Amino acid sequence: MTEAHDLEAARAALVMINPAPYSAEAPPAALNDKITPAEFHYVRSNFALPVHDGTVEIGGAVGHPTVLTLDDLRAMPAHEHTVTLECAGNGRLDMRPLPTGEPWGDYAVSTARWTGALLHEILAKVEPSARGVEILAQGADHGPYHLDAILPDTDQDDLTFMRSLPLSIATDPASGILIAYEMNGEPLGSDHGAPFRLIVPHWYAVASVKWLKRIDVITEPYTGEFQTGHYMYEWPDRPHEAVTLMHPRARITDPAPGSVIGHGPYTVRGKAWSGTGPIARVDVSLTGEGDWLPAQVEPASSGYHWQDWSFTWDSNKIGRHTLRARATDAAGNVQPDVPRWNRLGYGNNAIGVIYVDRR
Repeated sequence: MTEAHDLEAARAALVMINPAPYSAEAPPAALNDKITPAEFHYVRSNFALPVHDGTVEIGGAVGHPTVLTLDDLRAMPAHEHTVTLECAGNGRLDMRPLPTGEPWGDYAVSTARWTGALLHEILAKVEPSARGVEILAQGADHGPYHLDAILPDTDQDDLTFMRSLPLSIATDPASGILIAYEMNGEPLGSDHGAPFRLIVPHWYAVASVKWLKRIDVITEPYTGEFQTGHYMYEWPDRPHEAVTLMHPRARITDPAPGSVIGHGPYTVRGKAWSGTGPIARVDVSLTGEGDWLPAQVEPASSGYHWQDWSFTWDSNKIGRHTLRARATDAAGNVQPDVPRWNRLGYGNNAIGVIYVDRR
């Protein structure tokens, strides 16, 4: 089979949002399992699939610049982290008025097992300067892009995807950041950043730069388009803020919206995650203004991925019922009742509502 045929087959199970550059949601059933199969993992692209020469340069304000190949990365100690990645625009369609941006529903989130080399170990080898404040990660992907921000030194006809992270986070062993070359035990696919990419736990997935080409230690904060133009919370009533850590969110995965279920006990199940701490509790409400009832939450095995939760719903009342789920993380952050509107539609973690019929 040709490479194009393989790519088409890999995309067949997804819910396409934009054909070019390709973006697609996971199918709803992909949230049922702890690990999302690679073929069901959502995809977000800002540009067409790039050509990559198989190397990543590490430079900037460092004592020992280096160039690494895939073999070099594989020669380092391998680490596997299970990480939930969520697009910052996930749930954009639920905001009113409708913001600008890709029309994401609620399935731009997935969890996979990522294998690679730890970024902090790589940075330790190149010896960042004491003047360093951030790392700047550059992907190989580039092309035309509509700019919302006015950047006098940027050519709109050929913009490259770049994002920065605080150096203090990039060099922190607890951050768990990987340069990953495998996904669920297999080499990365084209849509997921082959031959290697960053995986940044806790942060919205924009930080996990795909098709990684270069990392520079920089001595001034980065202000490029994908740092301060897009991927900013443009609030209508307060200063803009950068998109960083994922907000807490609980999702009901069973029953499916609109399901018909019978009498007696029914186990409601779901997933919950947050970038600001493990999920401490999930509560379920069976009416619009009723009490919140505690669900059983699976203990966090790491701080990097979603947690399962369940709630036993025992009812013989015939008719339509609403179900809501609300997550609270260990830092005390709670899902809001309504989306926090911002012009670009990022970070919607409002409590979702589904209905089911009992007959």
